[in-house]
Amino acid sequence: MGLLKDTYPLYLNNKAAQPNTDLAVTDKFTGEVAFRTALATPDVIEQAIAGAVRAAKPMARLASFEKQGVLDHCVARFKERFDELAYALCVEAGKPIKDAEGEVTRLVDTFRIASEEATRIYGEVQPLDISPRARGYMGMWRRVPIGPCSFISPFNFPLNLAAHKIAPAIAMGCPFVMKPASLTPLGAIIMGEVLAECDVLPEGAFSILPAHRDGADLFTTDERLKLLSFTGSPGVGWDLKARAGKKKVVLELGGNAAVIVDKDADLDHALERIVFGAFYQSGQSCIGVQRILIHDSIYNRFKDMLVARTKTLVAGDPKDRDTFIGPMISEQEATRLKSWIDRAVDAGATLLCGGERMGNMLEATLLEGVQEDCEANREEAFGPLANLQPFSDWDAALAQVNDSKFGLQAGVFTRDIHQVLGAWDTLDVGGIVVNDVPSYRVDSMPYGGVKDSGLGREGIRFAMEDMSEIRNLVIRRV
Repeated sequence: MGLLKDTYPLYLNNKAAQPNTDLAVTDKFTGEVAFRTALATPDVIEQAIAGAVRAAKPMARLASFEKQGVLDHCVARFKERFDELAYALCVEAGKPIKDAEGEVTRLVDTFRIASEEATRIYGEVQPLDISPRARGYMGMWRRVPIGPCSFISPFNFPLNLAAHKIAPAIAMGCPFVMKPASLTPLGAIIMGEVLAECDVLPEGAFSILPAHRDGADLFTTDERLKLLSFTGSPGVGWDLKARAGKKKVVLELGGNAAVIVDKDADLDHALERIVFGAFYQSGQSCIGVQRILIHDSIYNRFKDMLVARTKTLVAGDPKDRDTFIGPMISEQEATRLKSWIDRAVDAGATLLCGGERMGNMLEATLLEGVQEDCEANREEAFGPLANLQPFSDWDAALAQVNDSKFGLQAGVFTRDIHQVLGAWDTLDVGGIVVNDVPSYRVDSMPYGGVKDSGLGREGIRFAMEDMSEIRNLVIRRV
């Protein structure tokens, strides 16, 4: 389509820099090198952090309307570059083009929400005269930027999950350094290109630095950085927290999300949403549907519906608008998940459909009867795999959802408000979605998990709270 260039720079202290073209990024469907980008060395990362430190005070002094203007500029430019951004996602992430267009739409929404929130950074007046000793005192507090931030974003939503760090940082007035996933750096680089058009941002306000993990320790360990926000795998995330020192840490990690389908659910609606939630962008979502609990009175009927619908999903070239299942991010990941499927079957599970692999293409797969200790049930699949389980008692089903080291989101399909409120009280997850899949997210809502699924919440306003500190003021009237 001619929408991509052969080489791309990194962005160091607001400016494009091309010290090398050492990072080759492949088209995830063809396996061929699609483009090359500059790769940040530790020296470049050091320069970026030093620039962010210098930019902290001028960033904090930006007026609300100036920050809003930057974000509005991004919204306008992302709309103008919509097709380019979607195609970049399709190539570097292997994301089916319709999913890629959906992510660009969410990118625009995320920056638009941040633009609105940039003018809503409120504080509070607090009465202090709670006893005679405090007569004549009054207090008030406001939020101030926390300072230079470090962001590490993942490969599966290279645009919107980077946006959920970048946009609130600008709205709050925090300079940042970002390491996009080296498998999918282009979305963040294009965001850097757009931000570089904004002269109001002080030098050092942002750096976008593709880097290999083994050369990027400064993103985690440098004490000049006041916050680390990481989205990615639990193993990496908890290790980063252990090495982050005194800085605040926000982690958005993995899951093996469950959905419960009660006997009164609208099955046609549940069918379409669950198939989508399990297999959109080849299942590579931390809130993708992995465990499907179905009331035993409708189990066989709904199982047959799920298998039949799953078999209709079109797999192939993500650039084809009919494609629903594209490639996984790498052959290594597809091989891993195929081995999990095989081990589950060897342990007694039934393969209902799918299960075959060719390169990094893995068929949409449904299993039933997966043993509790199998990876397909206990770990995060992060690919096109879901397993079915019957239940007879609602409270037991809630307990089964909770029987996981993860706790990101869960979905419940029911018409019973008492069941809904019981789920809200009981499920040990960051969010419960009623009559839809756990994969559903609106970009303004508080989003994050508990247990091994992470710490803190994304969603613009909530991310801005993490990127700020409360500064109190006490006044004595004399």
